[in-house]
Amino acid sequence: MRNQLIIKFLIITVLLFGGGKAILAQEVINPSANADDVEIGVVEHLDDFLPDSISLINEAGEQVWLADLIDKPTIINFVYYRCPGICSPLMEAVAGVMDKSELIPGKDYQVLTISFDPTETIDLGIRKKNNYLKLMNNADKVEAAKTGWKYFVSDTASILRATSATGFKYKKTGNDYLHAASLTVVSPDGKITRYLNGLYFLPFEWKMAIVEASKGQSGPTLNKVLRFCYSYDPQGQTYVLNVTKIGGTLIMFFAVVLLLVLVIKPKRKKSI
Repeated sequence: MRNQLIIKFLIITVLLFGGGKAILAQEVINPSANADDVEIGVVEHLDDFLPDSISLINEAGEQVWLADLIDKPTIINFVYYRCPGICSPLMEAVAGVMDKSELIPGKDYQVLTISFDPTETIDLGIRKKNNYLKLMNNADKVEAAKTGWKYFVSDTASILRATSATGFKYKKTGNDYLHAASLTVVSPDGKITRYLNGLYFLPFEWKMAIVEASKGQSGPTLNKVLRFCYSYDPQGQTYVLNVTKIGGTLIMFFAVVLLLVLVIKPKRKKSI
């Protein structure tokens, strides 16, 4: 009976401090190192080069080649413009971090948004672009993003080549798609140097990915410890230590250790 109560308390503690966020938040499909294990998600192809045979249709309705567009650090993100799910939060996150970052789109880097739905037209992409530009508050960044954040559509063959080269895996279900929220960072010579996954990006993480891409240096997907420990304060425009999150984690850790000791520790034999 005693052990059952301890185990129940252990489960409640884990749910309150460790699992609550996972239950309440929308899960984002994490990257996998093995292509055979992933049907929907991202298989990282760090240090691979993008092929030359990927054609796109730009905002002017012209056919262009992806390889010709990449002349500076480039962030590629795959979406489909009709997406009712994570595409909109992803694009809002991109607009937000571009607005906060000290780097200038079109000068220091560029963002290429590519629809992986071959039935979509560039007109829809242009409308989406205008909507996301309105979310940016810095007038100078908005002007820069008009040319530094480019939207495209493409045909089935080129979409397959592009998504295969970057390891972006998705699945069609009816008229929609299941897919991950992910950005691929590419160096000026077309080498994949980093992936940024999720629906929130820190400005210093954004800058680090771009700076490293400019040097052709590949890096880890993200700094999970920093992202976990710090939160962005929009009023102070700085990052502050998230005491509540860290405290909850420490409480959970020590509670688990204590309860395991109580469960595993053998009972003393009664003296005769």
